Amino acid sequence: MSKEIRLATVNEHNKATDLWVVIDNKVYDVTKFRLEHPGGEESLVDEAGRDATKAFNDVGHSSEAREMLKKYYIGDLAAADIKKKSPISCRHVALALGAAFIGISLVYVIRRGVARN
Repeated sequence: MSKEIRLATVNEHNKATDLWVVIDNKVYDVTKFRLEHPGGEESLVDEAGRDATKAFNDVGHSSEAREMLKKYYIGDLAAADIKKKSPISCRHVALALGAAFIGISLVYVIRRGVARN
């Protein structure tokens, strides 16, 4: 069983010389990797001591980068600190509103076309 690490503990490791990050609820000590990081040391230091999942995913890291990450794995984020996902995301709401708008627009156009004939 892997070690559970609290987010508060991760937050304490927020310097270039002591750099931990959380990615996908896993904790990594990337202190030794910071000078080798292709994106530069600064991009890692900016995320030090935090959940870097969004930043990591936004860059679009390769499968090789994800494989390299395993070398720095030190434990899992404690269950109490894992954010619960909402069953309905903003994306779902936007899709539903878009579908409703298109549906209402189609009804309006069809009725208007039938009324002209």
